[in-house]
Amino acid sequence: MPTVLLIEDEAALGMIVRDSLEVRGFTVRYAANGDEGLTLFRQERPDIIVADVMMPQMDGFTLVEQIRKVDTDIPVLFLTARSQTADVVRGFELGGNDYLKKPFSLDELIVRINALLRRALAPQLPVQPVSDFLPIGRYQFDPPKQKLVFDSHEVLLSYREAELLRRLYEQRNQVLERTVVLMEIWGDDSFFNGRSLDVFITRLRRHLREDPQIQIVNIRGIGYKLII
Repeated sequence: MPTVLLIEDEAALGMIVRDSLEVRGFTVRYAANGDEGLTLFRQERPDIIVADVMMPQMDGFTLVEQIRKVDTDIPVLFLTARSQTADVVRGFELGGNDYLKKPFSLDELIVRINALLRRALAPQLPVQPVSDFLPIGRYQFDPPKQKLVFDSHEVLLSYREAELLRRLYEQRNQVLERTVVLMEIWGDDSFFNGRSLDVFITRLRRHLREDPQIQIVNIRGIGYKLII
């Protein structure tokens, strides 16, 4: 399972986050300040770093600046009460990959961690030739070209339609979580983006209606399932 290096100087919050991650199957290494965090990073080589910004001995920004000198790939998620644009920009410039403002939802934290891990692992996955089609019932789907073909009829999909259909296909006959899709494709899970996602699901159902064996089922309160 992925190993998370959690660096948080608020002990109570650190314990809550650590327990929540472990319950969900993550291995967690915990440090109470930046110095301890840097030591654990060198010893453990974790898969992802979740670091508070304001910490004693070494703050999160300085910590990540040091880590980026030896590892430019490991995903980093900052936890912070800071919300000024300059602070956010500095965090990204120093090598952060995501930012979560305190107080935060544990569910949102876990979604963001999973999204960063997927992106980090993506380059290691075999790349399909651009001419490869994915079979979806009687349809052929070409994700790189955003193309859906049924017999001789061809539909060009928008970027979000293609990304959504690709994720549904990869999770076919399993539930694709709504929050994960919103965070990865839309960037956040706001109410308005949720309504936009519903519209895109309706469009995909319309594109796939020629094959009655294909269904996109709404799993209420959780997400969607592509059934083939």
